Amino acid sequence: MKLFWQKAEVQKFEHAKDFAEEYNIGKNDFILASKSTYETYFAPLGLEAHVEFKSKYGKGEPTDVMIDALLADFRKTDCDRIIAIGGGAVIDMAKILVLAGNYTAEEIFGRKVPLKREKTLIAVPTTCGAGSEVSNVSIAEFTKLHTKMGLAVDEIYADRAVLIPELLTGLPYSFFSTSAIDAFIHAIESYVSPKATLYTQMFSMKAMEMIIEGFRKIAEHGEEYRMNLLDDFLTASNLAGIAFGNAGTGAVHAMSYPLSGVYHVTHGEANYQFLTAVFAKYQELDPNGRIKKLNNFLSNILKCKSDEVYTKIEKLLDQIIARKPLHEYGMKEEEIESFAKTVEETQQRLLNQSYVKLTWQQMAEIYKELY
Repeated sequence: MKLFWQKAEVQKFEHAKDFAEEYNIGKNDFILASKSTYETYFAPLGLEAHVEFKSKYGKGEPTDVMIDALLADFRKTDCDRIIAIGGGAVIDMAKILVLAGNYTAEEIFGRKVPLKREKTLIAVPTTCGAGSEVSNVSIAEFTKLHTKMGLAVDEIYADRAVLIPELLTGLPYSFFSTSAIDAFIHAIESYVSPKATLYTQMFSMKAMEMIIEGFRKIAEHGEEYRMNLLDDFLTASNLAGIAFGNAGTGAVHAMSYPLSGVYHVTHGEANYQFLTAVFAKYQELDPNGRIKKLNNFLSNILKCKSDEVYTKIEKLLDQIIARKPLHEYGMKEEEIESFAKTVEETQQRLLNQSYVKLTWQQMAEIYKELY
């Protein structure tokens, strides 16, 4: 049984300039970046790399169409090192570039072709939620299916994960908050995963502790106080990424995919909708397993009784950013059953990593409760 694996070397630089100099970025590098971040921090450095902006391929989360267009551009170059500078969407797209062959996103994500790695990947996160820089997962929406699919293979791990806290300074509060909540979800879901081990749980626990403490300070001092905590949140996101890269995420992520796929809700915000409802369902179905230890751990941090943990979390997160009912995103009541069945049909990888494997009927109850 594999207990723990971490491929990417994790590095930290104070400034983007320090990173660029250390890596001697040049003509053999292909950079996929968030345009605003690149123009602010990297364009002034006059780098000679081949640069493409994620916005060229489309808005929002990655799709199969966007990835195919990116692959076509990359295959026109002779670059042998890929540098991804951006949020989870940028890094997830860049991960596919490391693979050999002239395959499409559908062939790659559907595991219809052999996956062989042939390029080097450096991942530089500019949000504090995805943890994609240290995970072996890439997520894309498949436009014809109106849902997301995940590819989880060791061939797409980044070689190095580079943390540069200054890159988060321009992150709007709404993106910061949903990103940080996403990191918390990575930590909490990976903690109770059937694949979790003592090693992965150490990373999960530290990430949860750091994020909760950070949220408390923001709730007390106001949203601008986050500027004092960017290093902490970036580190916590990285720790959570290491945890879920090993142990996986579960039903919270699985249930969010139809919502984000159909109504284009951002990944972190979509996950946020299901966090406490899914864990309350876990608590109802199996209160004496790993969730019992989790509740005791969280109750110490939150300074509450173990049976009050999810109510307390909900109140704290609501102070960071308010959660909305699903119908406010455009979801229709008649979609409750179809969404639940879609999750059961397309997200078995995630459901198998859940603390309790939920049926579509149980998921429909959660959708109805949150509608």
